[in-house]
Amino acid sequence: MPIGHPFIELQSVDSTNNYAMALASKGEARHGTLVFAHHQWAGKGQRGRTWTSAAGENIILSAVLEPVAFPPSAAFGLSACVALACHDFFAPYAGKGSTAIKWPNDLYWNDRKAGGILIENHFKGDQWVFAIVGIGININQVEFPATARNPVSLRQITGREFEAVALARQLGQCLDRRYAELEAGGVRGLVEAYNAALYRRGQEVRLKKDNAVFTTRIQSVSPQGELLTRDVLDRQFVFGEVEWII
Repeated sequence: MPIGHPFIELQSVDSTNNYAMALASKGEARHGTLVFAHHQWAGKGQRGRTWTSAAGENIILSAVLEPVAFPPSAAFGLSACVALACHDFFAPYAGKGSTAIKWPNDLYWNDRKAGGILIENHFKGDQWVFAIVGIGININQVEFPATARNPVSLRQITGREFEAVALARQLGQCLDRRYAELEAGGVRGLVEAYNAALYRRGQEVRLKKDNAVFTTRIQSVSPQGELLTRDVLDRQFVFGEVEWII
């Protein structure tokens, strides 16, 4: 079945990722199941952060995927696939030239964050049993917490209000197309497309590693998901190793 069938719509939940994970763990959700919530009160972000979203205004979505044919080493291929699906969905509304993927997998419009992705993988030995893909994209929200980092919504960009459920289904279709590309052996093409959409590629940025802040130029992201930069040295960083200062 294509991604998006079935489509589970919840009024309120602690976390769509938690809900989808529980279903998958019990064998009650198959590949392609999407879980959408109008409101979640304990959303999860990257690196232990929280993901906050105004009730009824945004896309809060989790997908159950079963990448059993792939080795665990293909994890970045899946990450690139999901990030590109979000880019495919968002760019036609917000502008392709303004929409970018900020490494490792944030959705950006100009220098503002429009969405984020959290993938939770479940392995048994060397078998990739399932992945829970959590996606949050700002759609109609116009007021954000002071702690939010440069947020932006589709409504702020376009001046229009949208139906979040309909857009979530559309995002599922984008994910289905990109996942089919991954299954067809298109990891190289996905990584190339990811790099073509990479935020600040070819530009100097400020990054922080441990307590040191330094300026470096974004080159690309490797097929293994490492951020490659250049200054006086050629550098490479794995996820979680550096923090963006910009």
